[in-house]
Amino acid sequence: MTNTTSVPAVDVHSVSRIFAARKGPGVTALDDVSLTVAPGEFVSLIGPSGCGKSTLLRLVADLDVPTSGSIEVFGKPARRARIDQSYGIAFQQAGLLPWRTVAGNIELPLELHGVGKAARRGRAAELIALVGLSDFASHYPDQLSGGMQQRVAIARSLAESPSLLLMDEPFGALDEMTRERMQNELVRICAETQAAVVFVTHSIPEAVFLSNRVVVMSPRPGRIRSIVSVGLGDMSGRGEDLREDEGFFRSLSEVRDLLHGDEAAGAGHNQAGARGVETR
Repeated sequence: MTNTTSVPAVDVHSVSRIFAARKGPGVTALDDVSLTVAPGEFVSLIGPSGCGKSTLLRLVADLDVPTSGSIEVFGKPARRARIDQSYGIAFQQAGLLPWRTVAGNIELPLELHGVGKAARRGRAAELIALVGLSDFASHYPDQLSGGMQQRVAIARSLAESPSLLLMDEPFGALDEMTRERMQNELVRICAETQAAVVFVTHSIPEAVFLSNRVVVMSPRPGRIRSIVSVGLGDMSGRGEDLREDEGFFRSLSEVRDLLHGDEAAGAGHNQAGARGVETR
């Protein structure tokens, strides 16, 4: 695991991303965004559709490159961090290989990096237990519920013991009850692994329940409107009853008010942009 004691997990400095258009000016997805995420910190990105929150996550993951500005992950350029496997990543779709079992899917990143069979199996067994699927190690994805598939995807993202998880609406396709159970699972996993997390969501309750800080983004061009510190304690103390806590509702209202302010500001915003350019 990366030594994270002296440097931020993520350091985004004055980042902008402009997508070229077929005709006319390009589309500015992000404009002068700066954000630091501490080791072990859970930070959610929330904002209206098209505000660039998923774009920002992709830039951190080196799945795209900024037009200007810089990004470091544990003190390394984003590209070096990707090559070094300094983070795990999970998306809205689990993306499991249907011909591989639960254990086989979790072992995949280790296999691709030359880890021996015995070590792969041992690590997969640890992670399967961590996500509560020990009875399903030999099952295939089509034998699992959506929530179980997402647990496998999260376990796979943890296979190489990353100190950072990048998560793009991993529970967005789940029903509300399953989504809340998965949030509880993620809190438990984060408490055990001490990984930092950057988490994209459209759900205000989800962002508040999970996060140490919630980053509220403005309509396009995406900027950081405000950062809400959620004073609900560390992950180890977050349980189901937290959803009824006065502090939870206070943070919920603060984030909602900021988002509604964004909506009002963006009501007359020029929506012209290039066809085929997505800036989630």
